[in-house]
Amino acid sequence: MSWRNTSLRYGYLPVALHWLMLLLIAATYACIELREIYEKGSEPREALKAWHFSLGLAVFGLVWLRLLLRVGAPTPAIVPPPPRWQQRLGGLMHLALYALMIGMPLGGWLALSAAGKPVPFFGLELPPLLGENKELGKTVKEIHETVGQVGYWLIGLHAAAALAHHYLLRDNTLRRMLPGSGSAAG
Repeated sequence: MSWRNTSLRYGYLPVALHWLMLLLIAATYACIELREIYEKGSEPREALKAWHFSLGLAVFGLVWLRLLLRVGAPTPAIVPPPPRWQQRLGGLMHLALYALMIGMPLGGWLALSAAGKPVPFFGLELPPLLGENKELGKTVKEIHETVGQVGYWLIGLHAAAALAHHYLLRDNTLRRMLPGSGSAAG
């Protein structure tokens, strides 16, 4: 398997980034959900929030690398080719997922900035993106939380579509993104 995409499968670098991003996104969601089991202001709750922020910002950084790798790289063909409507729907799904991977961390950073709170990134503190504005911070935080709920659905639909392509349509959609050196067409 090459580090770059071929006409039949994604290269190992895009594959590794895809699955790393899945782990980071899952961990980001887990941290913010698990914080609820601890009392407000408690050390474990604050630690989970800090991890949520740091992991989300890691997603923000890595998504740009993923986009850079996509520029000029061939997109491996789906064999057999799906109908045009499925291709368009898949393109819209990928656009929505990239918007999520960019918008959610940026929204969190903006919400913290507007709330006048520190923006932690693995022990460092990132600069605020805007001045303190509590009302704006509250609004951005509400949007961030709502879009986060939509993210569960987008990620779930993405996974369900990959499994449907694999088990029902029996094409190579999923195999193109799996680690390993197996044939993408078979």
